Amino acid sequence: MLTLGNLSPKKGANRARKRVGRGPGSGHGKTATRGHKGSKSRSGYGVRPGFEGGQMPLQRRLPKRGFTNIFRKEYALVQVRDLEVFDAGSRVDREALVQAGLIEKRTSLVKVLANGELTKSLTVAVDKVSGGAKKKIEAAGGTVEVAA
Repeated sequence: MLTLGNLSPKKGANRARKRVGRGPGSGHGKTATRGHKGSKSRSGYGVRPGFEGGQMPLQRRLPKRGFTNIFRKEYALVQVRDLEVFDAGSRVDREALVQAGLIEKRTSLVKVLANGELTKSLTVAVDKVSGGAKKKIEAAGGTVEVAA
C-alpha cells in the first residue's frame, strides 16, 4: 500500500548533481568545465541586462517617440449614475465618495462624468464636473461646487 511514509520518485527521475572541480579523477577537475582564462572562467562573471557584447543595444537602436508630461493631473472618474447611492440632500465630496467605496483614498482629484441618470437632489463638491454631468445634477435639483 502506498502511504506518505514510503513515497519515492520513479526510477531514473532524479539524477545526482554534477560536482565539478573535485580533481582529475572526476573528469571535471582543474578548470571545472569553464575552459581556460577569460571573464567567463572567473567567479562573479555577469553582464548587465540588455548588454549585447558591445553592439549597440536594442533599447538604444530603436527610435524614441513622444514624451511624458511630468505635470499631468490624474483624476478619479465618477459617473452620475454612481451618485444614486447617496441620500437626497446630502453633500457629496471626496471623503463621502471614499466612504461609499466609489474612489480610492489615495486619489487626489475627482471628476464627475455624465453617464447615467440622477433622481436625487445632491450637493456635489469635487475638483471637476463635465458639462453634461452638471446639467443632470442641476436638473435633479442639486448644486455643483467646483474647487478652484
